[in-house]
Amino acid sequence: MLLVCLASLAAGLLGGILGMAGGIFIVPALTLLFGLDIRHAVGASLVSVIGCSCGSAASAMENRLTNVRLAILLEVGTTLGALSGVVLSGVFSEASLYLLFAAILLVSAWQMDQKRRADVVGVAGNSVRASDPWAVKLRLNSSYPEPGSGSDQEVTYSVQRVWLGLLLMYGAGVVSSLLGIGSGVLKVPAMDYALELPIKVSSATSNFMIGVTGAASAGIYYARGDITPEVAAPVALGSVVGAYLGTKILMRTSNERIRGLFILVLLALALKMGFAGFQGTPRSGEF
Repeated sequence: MLLVCLASLAAGLLGGILGMAGGIFIVPALTLLFGLDIRHAVGASLVSVIGCSCGSAASAMENRLTNVRLAILLEVGTTLGALSGVVLSGVFSEASLYLLFAAILLVSAWQMDQKRRADVVGVAGNSVRASDPWAVKLRLNSSYPEPGSGSDQEVTYSVQRVWLGLLLMYGAGVVSSLLGIGSGVLKVPAMDYALELPIKVSSATSNFMIGVTGAASAGIYYARGDITPEVAAPVALGSVVGAYLGTKILMRTSNERIRGLFILVLLALALKMGFAGFQGTPRSGEF
C-alpha cells in the first residue's frame, strides 16, 4: 500500500503540473508493477483522476489559476462529444482509433512547440491581443498572479476563438469516449492552441474539468464493484497530495518549461499509442 501511495503521489505530481489525468501513469503502474487486474486498475485510476482534480483545485483556486467560467463552458462541448462517442463506438476499429489519436498527439506537440518558440514575450502571453467578442460577453477574460522577484506580477490574458475551443473540446470528448481515456491530454493542447491561454491556466482549468467527468465514471465502476478500498485508498491519498504539490510547482515554473515537459509527454504517449495501433487491439483502459 505504501508503494502504491508513492506511485500515485508521483502520478498526481505530474498530473497537477500538466493538467492531465494521473490515470495515464497509474494504470500501467498498477498492472505492470503490482500485478493488479486491469478492471480494478482502471477503477483506481478514476479515483486518481478525482484526487488529482481535488488536490490541484485547492492550490489553483487559491492562486486564481483556474478559469471556472471557461471550464463550465468547455464542459458542454466535452460532454456532447462524449455522448457522440458512445453512439459512434463500434463503427471504427480500436487499432485505427489509436493510430488516429497518435497522429493527433503529434500534431498537438508540434503546435505547442511552435507556440513555445513564438512566445518571446514570456508570461504576458496574449494580453496585447484583442479579445474574442464571445469571451467579452461571457466574461471569460481574467488574470492570475505570476510569482516574480520580490512581488507577484499580475498577468492578464484574453481568451481567443471560443468557437474553435468548443469544437476541439467536442473532439476531445469523442476521442475520450471511444478510447476510454482521460481527455486532459487533449484539453490542454486545445486550450493552448485555440484559446491561446497561458499554459498554467490551461493546466489548472483542465484539472478542474477532469474531476467532473471522472466522478461520473467512477460511480459506474463503483456500482460494478471494480473499485476496491484496499487500492483506492492509497491511490486517492497519494494523488491528492501529489496534485497539490504539483500545482505549487506549477506556480513557480516558467510557462516555457511546462510547455516543454508537456511536449515530451505528448510525444511519449503518441509513440506508445502508435505501437499499440500497429500491434493490434490494446487492452481496454491501458492508456
